[in-house]
Amino acid sequence: MSSTTTATSTPAAKAPAKSVLNESKQIERAAMLIQMGARMQVLESETTLSYERLIRLYKEIAGKSPSKGQLPFSTDWFLTWQENIHSSLFLNIYEYLSKGVDLDSVELLTKAYRLYNEQVTTAEIEPLLSFTRAWRLVKFVDAGMLTRTKCSQCSGQFVTELYENRHYTCGLCNPPARAGKSKTAGALMLH
Repeated sequence: MSSTTTATSTPAAKAPAKSVLNESKQIERAAMLIQMGARMQVLESETTLSYERLIRLYKEIAGKSPSKGQLPFSTDWFLTWQENIHSSLFLNIYEYLSKGVDLDSVELLTKAYRLYNEQVTTAEIEPLLSFTRAWRLVKFVDAGMLTRTKCSQCSGQFVTELYENRHYTCGLCNPPARAGKSKTAGALMLH
């Protein structure tokens, strides 16, 4: 079969017709993500808008050019003491919402992130988890690189590596020696 025949005989190969309504929804989604602090890689992954369009939209909404550079790819950040507590709080909210609310992945992520921010603000703790890191955390969990493990002492679910010891003890029940000693405003303090 020739390539000409293949191209004309497969209607699925045609590009979808442009929809003003769909484009409007994509712009609205991108605007919301930009306002939450999403980096360009997140916008490119979660919308169908062109890179150039996203750059213009980012500059218009944020009033500056987007940050350059690669997204963090290491799972290590999510496993350090304070960062793990913040990541675990977010992921527990995310998992809870995913079981009870029928939302697409971006809506679920944004709702979970807003709830995370409300919780840390109420506790007068500085939020350590950026929106882009929250997005990356969900991607790591989906890829099987991180998971949640139950603490053997408090029964809370914490972000851990995939094959964590089943007698896992979280950083709240067994904090590291220097944990909670920071003089930084908004840091977690142990009493």
